[in-house]
Amino acid sequence: MTAAMQGALTATVNRFQVGSYEVTTILDGMVLRDTVKPPLCMDLSDDEIGALATANNLPADRFEHPFVPTLVNTGSELVLFDVGFGTKGPTDGVGLLRARMAEAGYTPEDVDLVVFTHVHPDHILGVTIDGKPAFPNARYAISQVEFDSWNSGVGIPESRTANRKMFLDLIVPLADQMTFLSPGDAVAPGISAVEAFGHSPGHMMFMVEDGEKHVLIWGDLAVHYVFSLQVPEAQVFFDDDPEKATATRKRVLDMVATDGIPVIGHHMPFPSLGFVERAGSSYRWVPASYQMRV
Repeated sequence: MTAAMQGALTATVNRFQVGSYEVTTILDGMVLRDTVKPPLCMDLSDDEIGALATANNLPADRFEHPFVPTLVNTGSELVLFDVGFGTKGPTDGVGLLRARMAEAGYTPEDVDLVVFTHVHPDHILGVTIDGKPAFPNARYAISQVEFDSWNSGVGIPESRTANRKMFLDLIVPLADQMTFLSPGDAVAPGISAVEAFGHSPGHMMFMVEDGEKHVLIWGDLAVHYVFSLQVPEAQVFFDDDPEKATATRKRVLDMVATDGIPVIGHHMPFPSLGFVERAGSSYRWVPASYQMRV
């Protein structure tokens, strides 16, 4: 008798230590995009994309696009960074954050603070479920620049019209429960906001530090572990201000490579935790193994 085929299987929850803090990445889901360009490498030729893919053992005509919110338990607060798609995702393969929190030992009611890196759909749609708060005991935090830009509509690309409506419907009603952040502000003990504008007008990263240990939650600074790191200047369709996003990406990649800072990327391969190292004039993603567990 032959066992039935079960299909591909990947981990969906990963937890590690940053000092005394517990950090958990959770796979909200994944979509398989049937082209690399768009949305990536918008100004590269097909031959350039093909050569880059071949050199990294990747297909040149499709890629996996994961979505990975992060939970940080400081011991006094449970902080959630971004909320995934909720029930409004594009496919059945996303919007799994709340269900998978149970695998990590948490309930949605345990979340004390929801922090938005920015307000693109995969980061905000899961904030409500059937019109009710998905994390009913949480307060919220967001970049002041991000909130003001989307609220006014100034500088928001026309391609983001539907996205702005999502923001107005989902995030603006939370304003009374919202803390508005500037770069350098403390979000919670040991967690500070770091400016990373460009991917969206007020896109923020967050540094988590306890003692000598730290990790940078970089949101959508880079949206692919090869195409965004090895050619950081390549334009990305998802970037609202491509010129500023490129400058920010190159600055931050230089910083984390120079300082050896571990990073969590919302779209990096799960568990979305790794390091950036220089590779000639470019960069390379190095997945973490056991560094954060010992």
